[in-house]
Amino acid sequence: MEACWTRSSNFSLLRFLTISSKRPLSARCLSSSSMSMPIHTESGKTMKKMYDGLLLDAGGTLLQLPKPVEETYAEIGGKYGLNAIASDIKQGFRRAFSAPWPEKLRYQGDGKPFWKFVVSEATGCADNDYFEEVYEYFANGHAWHLPDGAYEAILSLRDAGVKLAVVSNFDTRLRKLLKDLNVLDLFDAVVISSEVGFEKPDSEIFKVALDQIGVEAEKAVHVGDDEKADKVGANSIGIDCWLWGKDVKTFSEIRDRILIQDSTS
Repeated sequence: MEACWTRSSNFSLLRFLTISSKRPLSARCLSSSSMSMPIHTESGKTMKKMYDGLLLDAGGTLLQLPKPVEETYAEIGGKYGLNAIASDIKQGFRRAFSAPWPEKLRYQGDGKPFWKFVVSEATGCADNDYFEEVYEYFANGHAWHLPDGAYEAILSLRDAGVKLAVVSNFDTRLRKLLKDLNVLDLFDAVVISSEVGFEKPDSEIFKVALDQIGVEAEKAVHVGDDEKADKVGANSIGIDCWLWGKDVKTFSEIRDRILIQDSTS
């Protein structure tokens, strides 16, 4: 969501950083001194971690669309007699997402009941074949891409010992998408609302992520694009949050705010 990207077992310094030493992770969390552990780069600089863990939202942050969703809906819909224009579909899409959903979770399993409602509400077309084609289109990695520099920045953070997790309100297609985009194996945890039974901003989904990567809330930062789901949710249990597109705009910026030069060395 596989061409395989090989990562050496001792966190190779060939890509960005050499970790000066390796220490085991406790059953629950990293020790409080882990953020101050010196990390030496090939250029001779000494870096330190400001956070032990990075949580990433998926859609709209880690996973980007090459064109607006309403344009894809309109293009596919042309084969099924859809006459709605992209601007009208965009308004319908927003209306569908703001409408109350009777179930606890919007995304349950493959999420098809919710997405069928969204497609129908956004386009005015209830043709099941149309819905299935739209659904399958977004189930494949070719419909998505990573932000520029994301793979390299994530790999640098991983090699520096930062624990990484995806925390997303998504359905069961997400793992395949991450695999298609060659990043699934870079993450220590992938926490999906449809699998754990909680959706952001519920603090429980963040607690699951912290538990799986073994990092305490105050030593983690979350990056996402939604003020309520991401920022309010993460902050509710003491996790710092940077809004994508506002607080941070590139993955290199995320990396550089987590790994900073140690001025004391």
